Amino acid sequence: MDTAGKDAVCPLCHGRGILIIDKDLAAPCRCMLHRKLQVKFQKARISQGMLKCNFSQFKTGYYSKNLKDPITGKTYFDIAVNTFAGMRSFVKDVLANPHADGIFLTGPVGSGKTFLACAAANALIGEGLEVLFVVVPDLLDQIRASYDSSSQDTEHDLMDSARSVGVLILDDLGAHNYTDWVRNKLYTIINYRLNNRLPTVITTNLELHELDQHLGQRTTSRIIQMCKLCRLLVETDVRILMRREKDRL
Repeated sequence: MDTAGKDAVCPLCHGRGILIIDKDLAAPCRCMLHRKLQVKFQKARISQGMLKCNFSQFKTGYYSKNLKDPITGKTYFDIAVNTFAGMRSFVKDVLANPHADGIFLTGPVGSGKTFLACAAANALIGEGLEVLFVVVPDLLDQIRASYDSSSQDTEHDLMDSARSVGVLILDDLGAHNYTDWVRNKLYTIINYRLNNRLPTVITTNLELHELDQHLGQRTTSRIIQMCKLCRLLVETDVRILMRREKDRL
């Protein structure tokens, strides 16, 4: 399935939207749920640019072989190589087991977290899996907007989609204004997915101890239980490095 364009054809149903089980029995294809989720979260879907992200485009050259993480002693380059391998393993694990562990991917702004998350999402969608990619602030804004009487969405539908989708990617779980309302919504999503063993990828520029301060211990504890920890460290924002490369052309 080519996920780079909106007219991509599902490899399972070939665009029909149904799967023929036998001559007298048919069932909706999984791609139909994905299409509905993309419409429901139209303000929080993968951007057109990110739909083109794939693992082959990840460049380890952006990560220093000289600078080291003071905690582990590993170079930024080695950490990036390990995280890249971890994200690819996540895709393989989910394809083999719908209840595989998730990924908690931390690192500074511009370290490539969202790129790898999108590459994983596109790889899984390409295999016909149900994947929902949401930017956390956008998701929260949509839930708030659902309280308006003119909204076509309901809080229940938005929350239920995030809770129950096969694979959920929560991008940019950063240092936002975490009110009790926000903490409750995120806890509800994460707790449901932990209890039902649904794979979840979380990207954040916060370390675990910082996340604990913002989300609370009960949510952070569940994230640790359901996700493997991966990191990315950079000296310079990868987007700046990419811009410099383009300007040289």
